[in-house]
Amino acid sequence: MTTTPSANWNYPTSVRFGAGRIKELGKCAALLGMKRPLLVTDPGLARLPMTANALELLRQAGLEPDIFSDIKPNPTASNVEAGVAAYRAGGHDGVIAFGGGSGLDAGKVIAFMAGQTRPMWDFEDIGDWWTRADPDGIAPILAVPTTAGTGSEVGRAGVITNEETHTKKVIFHPKMLPGIVICDPELTVGMPRYFTVGTGMDALAHCLEAYSSTFYHPMGDGIAVEGMRLVFENLKRVAETPEDLVARGHMMSAAAMGAVAFQKGLGAIHALSHPVGALYDTHHGMTNAVFMPYVLDFNRSAIATKIDRLAGYLGISGGFDGFLQAVLDLRTALDVPHTLDGLKVDGAKAAKIAEMAIVDPTAGGNPIELTLEGAAEIFDAALTGRL
Repeated sequence: MTTTPSANWNYPTSVRFGAGRIKELGKCAALLGMKRPLLVTDPGLARLPMTANALELLRQAGLEPDIFSDIKPNPTASNVEAGVAAYRAGGHDGVIAFGGGSGLDAGKVIAFMAGQTRPMWDFEDIGDWWTRADPDGIAPILAVPTTAGTGSEVGRAGVITNEETHTKKVIFHPKMLPGIVICDPELTVGMPRYFTVGTGMDALAHCLEAYSSTFYHPMGDGIAVEGMRLVFENLKRVAETPEDLVARGHMMSAAAMGAVAFQKGLGAIHALSHPVGALYDTHHGMTNAVFMPYVLDFNRSAIATKIDRLAGYLGISGGFDGFLQAVLDLRTALDVPHTLDGLKVDGAKAAKIAEMAIVDPTAGGNPIELTLEGAAEIFDAALTGRL
């Protein structure tokens, strides 16, 4: 690099972190000016005691909450539209995004669209499209993650599936960033092992791709590296001992750190995972986990030196090869499928997935330009298990 680097960085989120902090939900909602909050979550979570408890905490604080839970695991435009209709019909004045990635993303986009008049796709994360929005129409957002993976609670965007094109779109605006986040690891204890693993590997993918991106963001690099350490040291612990609140807390930190770090960029793991998830409705984090070693191998020539440094920090011997093996060993220990077949994904849509991957907004952060041929090569490797 021969010139002084230039970049824009943002780390403004207010986070209340720790076991039992959910008790502050009503106070936090009131601080954001909410009197009639709409709690947005997924159908499964809506039926659980933790959600009933959250609603009761809001009522105890003198608020009048309601709930909206018509959300798919990969939220769709129609889910957002129904949520906006519920928000307006109920006369709500803020959104509590409650849950994993689906509840958080949908909740944030519902809050964003509640006061907009243009179609949602006008605000896709392309160039300065976000400036088309009316910022005064964005409702206050309080985010409460119940998983440890997406990190959407500290993000300024939401991923929504366009049902007509079967593509995932990123809707972005700086004011979509939640005003307050409550990170309570107790809320993640009841998560099934499959989702604990999938969300945890999602956090690892965020950190790894952010670190590997060539964009200039040394603060992002530092956060990503420490996030990866937390995943390697704690994900197996929470999978084997679900009640371990210390490990749960570290994974919740790693999830938030991954999302903060990937302001720097993502890459081919996500660029391929997004179309696979849209076309096959696979779990996003688990799909990332399957693609991870194949993308690492594809990017080897561009990131070997950086991964050598990373391996040293993590105490992994063998540089790049040692790190790649550590990823493979972690996947094996957590029962992550080695190939896409384990996610019930076949090669029938391979060409379409490659075409979708290279235009995915995350593709631009890959350290090696993701061409149609490259995307097809990675997909085939993940389909056949070739490393």
